[in-house]
Amino acid sequence: MAAKMALLKPISKFSNDTPKFSTPRMFSHSKFSTIKMSVTTTSTSTKPNKKGNKTAIKETLLTPRFYTTDFDEMETLFNTEINKNLNNDEFEALLQEFKTDYNQTHFVRNNKFKEAADKLDGPLRQIFVEFLERSCTAEFSGFLLYKELGRRLKKTNPVVAEIFSLMSRDEARHAGFLNKGLSDFNLALDLGFLTKARKYTFFKPKFIFYATYLSEKIGYWRYITIYRHLKANPEYQCYPVYVTMYLNDCQRSDFYEGIGLNTKEFDMHVIIETNRTTARIFPAVLDVENPEFKGRLDRMVEINEKILAVGESDDIPVVKNLKRIPLIAALVSELLATYLMPPIESGSVDLSQFETQLVY
Repeated sequence: MAAKMALLKPISKFSNDTPKFSTPRMFSHSKFSTIKMSVTTTSTSTKPNKKGNKTAIKETLLTPRFYTTDFDEMETLFNTEINKNLNNDEFEALLQEFKTDYNQTHFVRNNKFKEAADKLDGPLRQIFVEFLERSCTAEFSGFLLYKELGRRLKKTNPVVAEIFSLMSRDEARHAGFLNKGLSDFNLALDLGFLTKARKYTFFKPKFIFYATYLSEKIGYWRYITIYRHLKANPEYQCYPVYVTMYLNDCQRSDFYEGIGLNTKEFDMHVIIETNRTTARIFPAVLDVENPEFKGRLDRMVEINEKILAVGESDDIPVVKNLKRIPLIAALVSELLATYLMPPIESGSVDLSQFETQLVY
């Protein structure tokens, strides 16, 4: 198991092999209860009811957020008069790639989607719906942020502004495709309602850049790993499109078990491969192949489960908060200890040596 390997592979070595994960139990299928989510119920033969019953998404520490940032600082960063080091040629090249829109034919639906949804039943159906909902919310969050950045940067840097606008186009496409997937289950997220109702989390621009790059790389390794697994094990394919770190996934291990993956092994594979990929860009990366790293993740999973259990208890709010305090302190302590682990210096990397690995 990759998670138990300690600093045994140089970061410069990458593998395209399909990971070997153990196959856990399958579900017993039964009728599922009503799903609590911010949705509008629809009928298979009618348009979504705009006045449908809307319920709030259950907020937790790991719920997908809507983000905002310091737009004035963003304008300063991309102002060519202030920041003379901006490489406009690279921005122009990037813009042309977005305009070419290589992914425009990747999102094609057919009758197999609805047919597959109708066959899903029991806990796996409910878990899959929740997964679609969370993924759609996350993509829509990116759409809102990039759209505003595109609007705000039009005068400061039209090229970068258009790049952000096209990024928002892609995120909107992803959100729309996922929401259409929900319609196969006779559900639809009310994205307009979400825009007005959700609270926005502030991130400084530097964290927006870091988090965006990292989340895209994490997403790539999650999706390609699931794709390769299902290609090698077609008996687990239950829906034509699959959407998807450690704490979050461990709350939804049934989803991964339902398609024949071991959640923790899957997550550690994604973390390790993402780390190796980001080492091409970042000067230092976490020592994720050190057993201490996984040990701390496992302890955080246990603490997080206890925090969730407190929230589900019948105690009064004051008692719940008192019980949460030591647990949150323990979680913060583990996070801090993980952050303070000595990093691996990745240094300068010649991207040409990875050229063949950059292709799907």
